Amino acid sequence: MRDVDQDTGKDLLPMQRGGDDAPRVNPSGGRGSGMGSGKRLGLSGIVITEEDEAAPTSRRPLKRMSSPERWEAKQLIASGVLDVRDYPMFDEDGDGMMYQEEGAEEELEIELNEDEPAFLQGQSRFSIDMSPVKIFKNPEGSLSRAAALQTALIKERREVREQEQRAMLDSIPKDLNRPWEDPMPDTGERHLAQELRGVGLSAYDMPEWKKEAYGKALTFGQRSKLSIQEQRQSLPIYKLKKELIQAVHDNQVLVVIGETGSGKTTQVTQYLAEAGYTTRGKIGCTQPRRVAAMSVAKRVAEEFGCRLGEEVGYAIRFEDCTGPDTVIKYMTDGMLLREILVDENLSQYSVIMLDEAHERTIHTDVLFGLLKQLIKRRSDMRLIVTSATLDAEKFSGYFFNCNIFTIPGRTFPVEILYTKQPESDYLDAALITVLQIHLTEPEGDILVFLTGQEEIDHACQCLYERMKGLGRDVPELIILPVYSALPSEMQSKIFDPAPPGKRKVVVATNIAEASLTIDGIYYVVDPGFAKINVYNSKQGLDSLVITPISQASAKQRAGRAGRTGPGKCYRLYTESAYRNEMSPTTIPEIQRINLGSTVLNMKAMGINDLLSFDFMDPPAPQALISAMEQLYSLGALDEEGLLTKLGRKMAEFPLDPPLSKMLLASVDLGCSDEILTIIAMIQTGNIFYRPREKQAQADQKRAKFFQPEGDHLTLLAVYEAWKAKNFSGPWCFENFVQSRSLRRAQDVRKQLLTIMDRLLFPRRQEGSPGRIQDLGRKPASVHPP
Repeated sequence: MRDVDQDTGKDLLPMQRGGDDAPRVNPSGGRGSGMGSGKRLGLSGIVITEEDEAAPTSRRPLKRMSSPERWEAKQLIASGVLDVRDYPMFDEDGDGMMYQEEGAEEELEIELNEDEPAFLQGQSRFSIDMSPVKIFKNPEGSLSRAAALQTALIKERREVREQEQRAMLDSIPKDLNRPWEDPMPDTGERHLAQELRGVGLSAYDMPEWKKEAYGKALTFGQRSKLSIQEQRQSLPIYKLKKELIQAVHDNQVLVVIGETGSGKTTQVTQYLAEAGYTTRGKIGCTQPRRVAAMSVAKRVAEEFGCRLGEEVGYAIRFEDCTGPDTVIKYMTDGMLLREILVDENLSQYSVIMLDEAHERTIHTDVLFGLLKQLIKRRSDMRLIVTSATLDAEKFSGYFFNCNIFTIPGRTFPVEILYTKQPESDYLDAALITVLQIHLTEPEGDILVFLTGQEEIDHACQCLYERMKGLGRDVPELIILPVYSALPSEMQSKIFDPAPPGKRKVVVATNIAEASLTIDGIYYVVDPGFAKINVYNSKQGLDSLVITPISQASAKQRAGRAGRTGPGKCYRLYTESAYRNEMSPTTIPEIQRINLGSTVLNMKAMGINDLLSFDFMDPPAPQALISAMEQLYSLGALDEEGLLTKLGRKMAEFPLDPPLSKMLLASVDLGCSDEILTIIAMIQTGNIFYRPREKQAQADQKRAKFFQPEGDHLTLLAVYEAWKAKNFSGPWCFENFVQSRSLRRAQDVRKQLLTIMDRLLFPRRQEGSPGRIQDLGRKPASVHPP
């Protein structure tokens, strides 16, 4: 690695080298300069090799034999039927891998490259042992076994569901000459009986959460009889308003500790605005989740007396709801990180508030180090770090032993109940516990924590069916899910109180631990699991893994039951598992996920010596090495580990590095129009929906867009069909496509196109020809410069 100034990125020990265009050996074996015939430097900064389709090849390409083929060949050789010379590529000293020539119909050549860049010589994943991150405190414990079982059950349920869908489609007649038997009839033509199987269902045959999805509002009680001003004054933080403002004035950095619901997220920004801090710049507040950033900004705008996007606004990836008058800005931590990439001094801000810092997202951890340097350069800047847990001492010690401001909570006592024996199927145990509470406990709403959308939807469906089986004499249980992909109008239902004589159960991911405050919860059902993103640096793959939560998260969940009155928390694990199988705190995200985007952004900021960066909890060196190796293979880093011109362009996109590289490469390959659409579509989440009473019809409509080449081209087909119908909303309804997702994809696409135009055509005047989509198609192979 090179010695660089951590503030400016300037090389302290200049080496003899040319500029960014100096020759370098790239991972594919070519060179960035001295290009021979048939090579050119593309608009995106990528070396393009023009291929002569008429040029003869010396031999057919080879393909790797599968394990069964390899075993069969070895048996034939050992028996003497075949000679080893029949397999000239047999590697007897290596892994015994065999190759065979492909047939003429398979002209696909795959090149495996294991070259190491100079700056990582002897440190790459080919040279050292990179073990996966340890995420289970006790891999042999009851919680680990329950997580493995539930993962298998989820897979099994998914396979059963897919088999049912295939069986239903196979049962449909395929005589396309008869429109009434057409599996994909045009609008207005006769539908099949399979499509009508849900017509006779009454509204009561659908779960409450399904009815909400179709716009049938429930009759809820009044949220609060207090005015907005009275609600603000009832918060615990209101009594400490003057002391808090004075503490911010006296301390450049302040750690604020307060329970969820104390008012710190919504009130601190308003108090500081009232105190005059907006005269010198904006007040920025980061949130770890998009849902929280939007919902909090909406609430604060209501309290502030303005429209959302005026004095109070929010910014999330691909969506900016702010204006020139915005003085209080809520945003995801990733958005603030991108602002630092453009303006390292954050000159537009007078106060930065890192909210929910205890969640320790990767962006928050990087912001810790960057803001720690920033406050040294800007004495007028105020930094507030808020947390709902007892991490105050650690935060204070990191930020120069700054003062801690504590907001007393208003929580009531919570009774903690453990199981006597470990629960193997925690999902089923959670549903049984909910019904037990509903039938035997006094009034009060229930909060259930599950790991993700698929699990939540399955639980809601099962819970509804079990409630229906209990008969009409049982009080109604209103079932409400909460996860990030849920439309905002459905998410808002969880804040409404249940009508008299009814009870609601909120089935949520860990977003309800701290980011959302739900009044009326008296009972919490905690299976003790969450789904986290884990990166295996040896395999180079990310995966979502069901893991036991930490003791700190368990305490957070239990606290949700004590906000309105004395409550109960049903922990579906033993007390021994809590003490011996749960880690004290959650593993910081920076120590368990892919660091490719983070390293690229830090390099773009001039921070080249990543191993010496002041992280609160440093990531494993092998994770940083794996990220830099990936960036080198993409052409974003040169032989010395410094950012290339291509890398600088990649850092401009709010995307993972491989997607950024794909966008830039698409310019020279003449397929930017399609790649823009595909990338925009995969950023939006679920595209199709499948209502329970019209499953067959939804499957038939979805089959129209199926592309045998894969999901990416299927998504492209959906967008192009929507575009051909002039982006019609009714078309989405007819084809069971979520119009909200397509509109978001359209917005994402426009923003990415704007960035591409700015990077690749900086001198193109507005309105002149030369748009990215107009570039011709040429057969080429891509190499980094």
